[in-house]
Amino acid sequence: MRVLVVEDERRMAAALQRGLQAEGFAVDLAHDGHDGLHLARHGDYDVVVLDIMLPGLSGYNVCKALRAEENWVPILMLSAKDGEYDMADGLDLGADDYLTKPFSYVVLVARLRALLRRGAGRRPAVLQAGDLSLDPARRRVARGETPVELTPREFALLEYLMRRRDEVVSKSEILEHVWDTFDTDPNVVEVYVGYLRRKIDVPFSRNALRTVRGAGYRLSGDGG
Repeated sequence: MRVLVVEDERRMAAALQRGLQAEGFAVDLAHDGHDGLHLARHGDYDVVVLDIMLPGLSGYNVCKALRAEENWVPILMLSAKDGEYDMADGLDLGADDYLTKPFSYVVLVARLRALLRRGAGRRPAVLQAGDLSLDPARRRVARGETPVELTPREFALLEYLMRRRDEVVSKSEILEHVWDTFDTDPNVVEVYVGYLRRKIDVPFSRNALRTVRGAGYRLSGDGG
C-alpha cells in the first residue's frame, strides 16, 4: 500500500516514514503544500497523511483542491490544532479522518488501515441532486443559481436525504439520524418533508422529494 505523508516538520516526517515502512507501507514524503498537492494528483496513492499547517499551501487547501478535482483518495489530517471547529473544517472540506498532535502511533496505523479498508469511494464536499446542491461546510442550499433558505432542521433533513439520494428512507431512520431519537412523534417527519417541498420543489415546479407509500421518502438523484 502506498502512502503519501505531507508534513513540514522533517524529523516527524522521517519518523513517520520509518514507522510506516516497518508496517509494510511504501511511503513518499512532501514537505510543503504545493509538492504535496502535485504528488497527490499524479501519484497512485492508497491514502494521504496530510498536515494542516504547511508552507506554501495549507492542508485545508490541498484537500479542497483534490476534492474539487474529484480525487477521492482517503485523507487523514494531522494537526496540532485540536479545536472542534478545526476538526469540523477539515472533515467538511472532504478529509476522511483527523488526528491531533501529539498522537499515538498505534492509533495512527489503525486509522490508516481502517481508511484503506474503506477505500476511495466518491465523497463530494458539495452534495448534488441534479441542479439541487447542498454545501455542508458553508450551510448553503441552491436550485441552480437560486439560493434556498432553510431552517437548521430542514437543512439537516435535506442533507440526510441527499446523502441517501435515490434510496427509500423510512420515518424511523430519519428520526434516528436527524432528530437523534425514536421518541419524537413520527408525524413531525411528514410535517418537515412538507416544509422542504415548499422550498426546494414547489417554487421550481419540481418533484424531487417523493413519498413512497408505506415505506418512507425518496429524494430523486436527478433533482426531480
